[in-house]
Amino acid sequence: MGFLQLLVVAVLASEHRVAGAAEVFGNSSEGLIEFSVGKFRYFELNRPFPEEAILHDISSNVTFLIFQIHSQYQNTTVSFSPTLLSNSSETGTASGLVFILRPEQSTCTWYLGTSGIQPVQNMAILLSYSERDPVPGGCNLEFDLDIDPNIYLEYNFFETTIKFAPANLGYARGVDPPPCDAGTDQDSRWRLQYDVYQYFLPENDLTEEMLLKHLQRMVSVPQVKANALKVVTLTANDKTSVSFSSLPGQGVIYNVIVWDPFLNTSAAYVPAHTYACSFEAGEGSCASLGRVSSKVFFTLFALLGFFICFFGHRFWKTELFFIGFIIMGFFFYILITRLTPIKYDVNLILTAVAGSVGGMFLVAVWWRFGILSICMLCVGLVLGFLISSVTFFTPLGNLKIFHDDGVFWVTFSCIAILIPVVFMGCLRILNILTCGVIGSYSVVLAIDSYWSTSLSYITLNVLKRALNKDFHRAFTNVPFQTNDFIILAVWGMLAVSGITLQIQRERGRPFFPPHPYKLWKQERERRVTNILDPSYHIPPLRERLYGRLTQIKGLFQKEQPAGERTPLLL
Repeated sequence: MGFLQLLVVAVLASEHRVAGAAEVFGNSSEGLIEFSVGKFRYFELNRPFPEEAILHDISSNVTFLIFQIHSQYQNTTVSFSPTLLSNSSETGTASGLVFILRPEQSTCTWYLGTSGIQPVQNMAILLSYSERDPVPGGCNLEFDLDIDPNIYLEYNFFETTIKFAPANLGYARGVDPPPCDAGTDQDSRWRLQYDVYQYFLPENDLTEEMLLKHLQRMVSVPQVKANALKVVTLTANDKTSVSFSSLPGQGVIYNVIVWDPFLNTSAAYVPAHTYACSFEAGEGSCASLGRVSSKVFFTLFALLGFFICFFGHRFWKTELFFIGFIIMGFFFYILITRLTPIKYDVNLILTAVAGSVGGMFLVAVWWRFGILSICMLCVGLVLGFLISSVTFFTPLGNLKIFHDDGVFWVTFSCIAILIPVVFMGCLRILNILTCGVIGSYSVVLAIDSYWSTSLSYITLNVLKRALNKDFHRAFTNVPFQTNDFIILAVWGMLAVSGITLQIQRERGRPFFPPHPYKLWKQERERRVTNILDPSYHIPPLRERLYGRLTQIKGLFQKEQPAGERTPLLL
């Protein structure tokens, strides 16, 4: 029997090692959920059964506790009492409470529930802090809770904004908290600093298990510092609000660590997560982000771009149509989006029409006037636009100086204009480079409409900034994971292949085709003066068109009788 007991203990120990700090799924229908400090707990909440939670054996050196509960998209409520009051409860997908412990207190209770019809799968944890640690949300004046450790998150298509309450200095049990606004010296909460962190979930994965698993890396101070990306550090004089570029369909977790530089202690707020889309909405939900209109538009655009990537310089007028389409379509989309409230699908159709008009206009300008410098300026500006977009896609774009719209757009325009200026002496190389790089990037945009990739935000961030006046304050970090490296390799391979092929094919050929209008005039004069030329006897275009119309009209007329017809007599 002793051997059997040892075997059971060994199995339990192995399970504990596998689970790490997380406890396995618990049944909450018993009405009481027991927690341990620093241990993750999985359980299910049901609407008819509000649950009581309890923590025993709290250490005497613990001054306050932070309880937090997380679900994917269904709201849960955590409250100090069974009766839900606005100043003693918190509801959301990431909710937390701060328990300020009394002297000699060793037990703590609170209540959990959900207002949803369906059962909600949750993960929760309790974290303990000492009197030297700052208290997250201890100087709250904006939200309902007296001490609010939560991060409040709002999003739209353009940006995601997080807000949180200022923290206070730590204090011992039974002692009044330090005043929040008594002074601004180093002995007050104004010495505290706030580090804002961002963590990306695996791309194209919207599962609940993946979210709850990665949330475990964003709850405590050491885990956040080890796994997340620090975006910005705020002082007590800064506004406790930070904006980020929205990434629809991409899971992102945000957290804030408050640091006391005098005592070198830290505490973490309750992390918040978002996918910048709704799991419950029908149209535009997280499960159906890719619109059919976008897929059709970018697929056709990619087919033309793929052709340009390998044959653009040879088919010069087709390339000019492609460049004119990009320029006119981009500016028309910005104009019509900012001035009219029409739907996205209609906007995309009108953009395609306007882009086609712009492409034909650029081709007509080349055919009639044959000014190579104007055409190559348009070609170079498109390449410069993409290179400038790539420049601000890097961490350089998150520098504080570029949050000013004037500085951003002047710098962006200078980089874009610099490209055609640098290549002014070798226009053929500039044209082939544009064909390879721009044509291959159109394939990347088409891939994004089927399989999300961060590379599409190279140009989408610039478009967002042009459309939204508040986007200048947003940090534009994006995940760069395995599928992004694969698509980046495809983009590079297509660009290098297209450029190499066109350079080899065009070796020894004229740099650019001759002026089409001059050739047409010379050919027309030659036909007029050369009687021996068979084309001299070809009727003018107007007479040929009139003859064709007469023939077509004759097909629809009944044959008229030719008079009396008498058979021959034998």
